[in-house]
Amino acid sequence: MNDDPLIPDAPRAAKGVWERETIEKLVFATIREQQSARRWKIFFRLLWLVLLGAIAWMVYSANMATTSVSKPHTAVVEIKGEIASGAEASAEYVIPALRSAFEDAGAQAVVVLINSPGGSPVQAGIINDELTRLKGLHQKKVYAVVEETCASAAYYIAAAADDIYVDKASLVGSIGVLMDGFGFTGLMDKLGIERRLMTAGANKAMMDPFSPQDEAQKAYIQSMLGQIHAQFIAVVKKGRGERLKETTDTFSGLVWNGQQAVSLGLADGLGSLDYVAREIVKAEDIVDYTQRENVGLRLAKRFGASVGEGVFFAARAAGVQLR
Repeated sequence: MNDDPLIPDAPRAAKGVWERETIEKLVFATIREQQSARRWKIFFRLLWLVLLGAIAWMVYSANMATTSVSKPHTAVVEIKGEIASGAEASAEYVIPALRSAFEDAGAQAVVVLINSPGGSPVQAGIINDELTRLKGLHQKKVYAVVEETCASAAYYIAAAADDIYVDKASLVGSIGVLMDGFGFTGLMDKLGIERRLMTAGANKAMMDPFSPQDEAQKAYIQSMLGQIHAQFIAVVKKGRGERLKETTDTFSGLVWNGQQAVSLGLADGLGSLDYVAREIVKAEDIVDYTQRENVGLRLAKRFGASVGEGVFFAARAAGVQLR
């Protein structure tokens, strides 16, 4: 051991150096971890800003056509496919498109372009009511142009138009109401299957496909369908007026081709979208106001969900806390 106090003890000095180095390493490691955490936060914030910017641009570009049009034109709103809640041919999508079309000063008239086998009477009724309201509010003509099919709930909507134009081979009509299902009681008997059903309420199991059909319940449903059919008939009579040449088959659910529909007063003439825009509206330029589910926006939503999941797992792996 060294007795001179001016000369440090070698092991003690080495220990002091080791402690300083350890402390420095811990400090630098903490600093690097904090810097890494900040970089991850900045990265994810920038990523979300880019994603939100992309979504905003998609929404803007989808609506740009309807907000920038001002010159005279024929406005078009498509009703295609099944008329049902959540579908593109639903009140959720069709009504905002109709409002945009009517509110544009450049729109000389509104054409409802139809190619639909029908669907929900509720959705059709909502669209019919709003179409009638907008027509009166803006004092603009409405024309329905039928492509392949305008049946059932689709014709319910078309009845609100001032005039209906069809192709000679279009399928038009089917003014009726249905409720369908299946019955499996005979098959269950053959297979030896017993139905065990418990309900609270005498009619809670009405239309259950695994139970025998109850005649009283059947009569009740038939009465309800009859009332909806009567509502449908009233809408058609109101929309077509004296042009309708009513027969015993008019409201029977039959469907007719375009030429027959014109002769029966269910349609007013033969003509395509271009014909109506050019010859009837006298505004050859056609602008589509149809609202469709934006594919880019849907993909962006899915991408956003995937990014969010990726952020969560990446953050866990990096030890980053998202606050």
